[in-house]
This record gives sequence, C-alpha cells and structure tokens, in this order.
Amino acid sequence: MKRFALATLAALLLCTSPFAEDNGAQDKAANADEIQIRQLERAWNQAEAKQEVKEVSALLADSLVYTDYDGSFMNKSEYMKWVSAPEQKADHLFDEGLNVQLYGNAGVVTGIYRESGTNKGKRYVIRSRYTDTWIKQDGVWRCVASHSTLIPGK
Repeated sequence: MKRFALATLAALLLCTSPFAEDNGAQDKAANADEIQIRQLERAWNQAEAKQEVKEVSALLADSLVYTDYDGSFMNKSEYMKWVSAPEQKADHLFDEGLNVQLYGNAGVVTGIYRESGTNKGKRYVIRSRYTDTWIKQDGVWRCVASHSTLIPGK
C-alpha cells in the first residue's frame, strides 16, 4: 500500500498541472506584449526623427508627461510642438538596447538612446538614458510617461 501511495504521489508531482498551461498562456501573452512594446519604442524613434507628428501622437496617451534631459517638462501638446519644431531636426535617433518589464497592463522600458541632428542651426550629438511607462487600455499600448537623463560625454 505504501508503494502505491508513493507511486501515486510521484505521478502527481511529475505530471503537468492544469495551472502550468495557464502560466504558459500568460507567458506567451507577456512575450507578445514585450515584443509589441519594443516595436512601439522603435517606431517612436523613427517617427520622431522624421517629425511625423501623427504617428508619434498615436503612440502617446493624451495624459502624457514628458521630462526631457535638460529638466524641461512637457505635456502631450507641448511635446508634439517640440517634435514638429522646424529648428529641431534629428538626423539619427536610435536605441542602444532596451529592457521591458511588464506588470499586467503596465510596462516599464529602460534603455539608452543616441541622437544626432541640428537645433537652431547647431549640430548636436547626445546620449541619454530613458524610462518610458506604457499602459495598455482597450488592447492598445500607449506611453503615459517618459523621462530622459543626459549621459555626459567623456
């Protein structure tokens, strides 16, 4: 009888539980969300560099709060004016890698980006560390907060 009980217990422990399948589905959904956020971050960089206001705006929540590396603070309307400003033009804007942490319908992205271009006729090159917070509402991811910190050149 002890052998039967031990064999039954071993079989139960080795068998896949129904909860493991749910975790697998959750992992797949989380992985899909992470991939989507990574794609949205890259799309944001490309659209901003091309000053594509409509495309950038679609990625951002109306309640966006944006803190730039110089300490300036902008809401979505102010940020969109900055994106489209003719005196500010990025030649290159790309990330050096990013990390996505998901918390249900929230995602926090951290990374470093490099940007070069002209501002008021002067060339610039910056490297900055950033944190973006994304929220998924009605199946759509939008950035609600972004903060950038300049990494001084050596």
